[in-house]
Amino acid sequence: MIRPILAAAVAITAAMPALADDIARQDTPAITVSGEGSVSAPPDLAQIDAGVASDAKTAREAAEANNAAMAKVLQALKTAGIADKDVQTSRLSLQPQYQQNKPGQAMVTGYRASNRVTIKLHDVAKVANVIDAVVAAGANDVGNVFFSVAEPSKLLDQAREKAVADARRKAEIYAKAAGVTLGQPLNIAEDGAPIPVFRAKSFAAPMAGTPTPVAQGEETLSITVSVTWAIKAGQ
Repeated sequence: MIRPILAAAVAITAAMPALADDIARQDTPAITVSGEGSVSAPPDLAQIDAGVASDAKTAREAAEANNAAMAKVLQALKTAGIADKDVQTSRLSLQPQYQQNKPGQAMVTGYRASNRVTIKLHDVAKVANVIDAVVAAGANDVGNVFFSVAEPSKLLDQAREKAVADARRKAEIYAKAAGVTLGQPLNIAEDGAPIPVFRAKSFAAPMAGTPTPVAQGEETLSITVSVTWAIKAGQ
């Protein structure tokens, strides 16, 4: 029975320095605050959803009409200088249309074929012209225009610097109010995943001859950090 007791005593003794370090860290005088930083920039990337919805008596007629109409829309995008890699099918459907006759009974009155693509624009100045071009080519399902920043990393880094500076400003205020001196940061943690704020606008098909008004605005990228600052000893 002596050996197990000695082994347990050795294990407890070995764990004591680590436990002491944890207690010391917990007892270290500190100030924890959060800081926020944001950077705004004009968007340099846009995304548009555009397509055609076609109705007909039969499924085949609806599909054929939709295929022909969508081919014109795709050709209009090529004519506008949009690369094939920047055009992707986002929705393709063929569904029956019903008319309610009696309670619990529905009759098929026709079919609707729909084909929609997502268009990526690397020049946001072309958004209005592209919308007008696809509508002129026959698109009757246009919307979900998104503006964003193509490479937000550098802007997010600027926002991080501002967030830490904001945290220091707040910590210094608390330290001054408490009559202590701020020391080095003990821990810095970014709260959540930084997500740029994207704005979205939906457009109905514009009237012929009337240019589509588009306002791109600015994109705001925000960061929040939590910083723990040590309080200098002997102050």
